[in-house]
Amino acid sequence: MMFGRWTSAGLILACCAGSGEAVAESAYKLSGIASFYGTNYSGRTARGERYDPKKYTAAHRTMPFGTRLRVTDARSRRSVVVVVNDRGPFIKGRVFDLSLAAAKELDMIGRGLVRVTAVIE
Repeated sequence: MMFGRWTSAGLILACCAGSGEAVAESAYKLSGIASFYGTNYSGRTARGERYDPKKYTAAHRTMPFGTRLRVTDARSRRSVVVVVNDRGPFIKGRVFDLSLAAAKELDMIGRGLVRVTAVIE
């Protein structure tokens, strides 16, 4: 699978470089700790669009914008499909920042940080 100039192996290497506890389990699977945007956050994403808390989106440090991921909560097994449209998180040990809608779908709001697995779709 190709993502512009990204190969799946290169994508995973880039995803895991400097991401703290993120672990590449295969060429298309990544696991680590996810957080979510605050309820009062507003602004623009790194992709240039206005952040919409009702959309299923995510921030990742290096994945190409537009990458679709199925993110699954390791404990509850609930999952949601998100699109990468922002950069971050910039806190060591975290692999994704999820939109408020995605966090609600995963029932993260009361728990805060959640261990997740993400698979490129």
